[in-house]
Amino acid sequence: MNFYTAARACLGGFFRFLYNIRIVGRENEPTDGSFMVCANHLSNRDVIILGASFKRQVHFLAKAELFRVPLLRHLIRALGAFPVDRQHASTVLGPIKTTIGILNDGKTVGIFPQGTRYPGKDPKQTQIKNGVGMIEFHSKSKVVPVLIKTKGWRVLPFKRTYVIIGKPIEYDEFGFTGGRSAEFAKAAELIFSRINDLA
Repeated sequence: MNFYTAARACLGGFFRFLYNIRIVGRENEPTDGSFMVCANHLSNRDVIILGASFKRQVHFLAKAELFRVPLLRHLIRALGAFPVDRQHASTVLGPIKTTIGILNDGKTVGIFPQGTRYPGKDPKQTQIKNGVGMIEFHSKSKVVPVLIKTKGWRVLPFKRTYVIIGKPIEYDEFGFTGGRSAEFAKAAELIFSRINDLA
């Protein structure tokens, strides 16, 4: 049993209780192969909520600053996180390549298409980034849309949190041809529309 499996076994139930998580559509989680978990972003607890809701280990991007804290660095690495430096645009391609590599290894990655948190806002009223479309083009993985839904769109302890898992989107549905920026944007819009359709 690795560290992640042990941590999830010990803490998964606690976090599902703490955030009063109700999982809908659990049967839509793929049992094998790589896939992206793409969800709306309400709070910094979303990573914990998704990790506690999926059977497979979900790897996430984490702020590079967290990896500079000695004890925390080892913990979040053991939990499958990998760093991204959001302050320097030139470093963005590194995390994207890392994400694609993890997917090509048959693993699962969690991505928030909005790129930042929007507490208290209906996801339909928020902006999204195109990076998820680029990752999908290069990885050709399944995409599992997920809606994190609460009353008032805020995550709070003991307040009911719904994790609604939609049916996977297959690579062929995106209709990629040349892998251009416009196609990445269209793919990101498709993914986010499937997330919002779960409301």
